[in-house]
Amino acid sequence: MASQQETDQQVNDGFVVDTEDCEARELAHRERGTSRPITVVGNPVLHTECKDVTAFDDKLASLIDDMFASQRTAEGVGLAANQIGVDQKVFVYDCPDDDGVRHVGVVCNPVLEELPPELRVLDDANEGCLSVPTAYASLARPDYAVVRGQDAQGNPIKVRGTGYFARCLQHETDHLYGYLYIDRLSKRERKDALRQMAEGTPRYPVVPNE
Repeated sequence: MASQQETDQQVNDGFVVDTEDCEARELAHRERGTSRPITVVGNPVLHTECKDVTAFDDKLASLIDDMFASQRTAEGVGLAANQIGVDQKVFVYDCPDDDGVRHVGVVCNPVLEELPPELRVLDDANEGCLSVPTAYASLARPDYAVVRGQDAQGNPIKVRGTGYFARCLQHETDHLYGYLYIDRLSKRERKDALRQMAEGTPRYPVVPNE
C-alpha cells in the first residue's frame, strides 16, 4: 500500500511535495543547526563547480541543518553549500512562488532540466544574492524551472517552480556549478552590482576575502 507521501507524489506527477508542514520542517532544521557566516564574491569556493554529494549520512544532515539556520539568519530564500564555504552540491530553500505558496526543501546534486521552447518564457526581474550583499540587478530567467536531484537520504527527486521560486531554483543550482548571478550580467551591469556591494553594509555575518 502506498504511503500518503507516495500518493501525493503520484498525484503531483512525481514532483516532490514541498508545500506541506513548511513551518515545522524549517524550524526543526533550524533548531538543530548552527548559523554560519556567508562567503562572498571573490572567495574561490564560489567560483568552481562543487563536488557531488556521495555520502547521505549524519554529516550531510548536520550540514543541511546549518544551512537552514544560516539562511534564516541572512533572511534568504535559498542557500547553496558553497555559500557557507562547503564544497558540496546541495542547496536548501524556503521560498514563496508568485501565488504566495511557501516551498521548503533540500536538493542534492541538482541538475536543471532543459525546457522545451513553449515553456521557456523569460521573466526579467530584479535579482540579488546573499554572496553579493546589498546589490541587485535585473536578470531575465525562465519563469518555470524543473530541477532533478536527490533528497537528504539519497532518493531521486524532482522539484518544479514558477515565478520567483523558479528563479530561486535556477539561482541556487548555478551556485553549485560555480556561477553567481552577476556572471550572467553584462560587464557594465556586473561592475554596477559590485559597486553597490562595496558601498553597502551586509545585514548578516560574512567571511571577508583574504
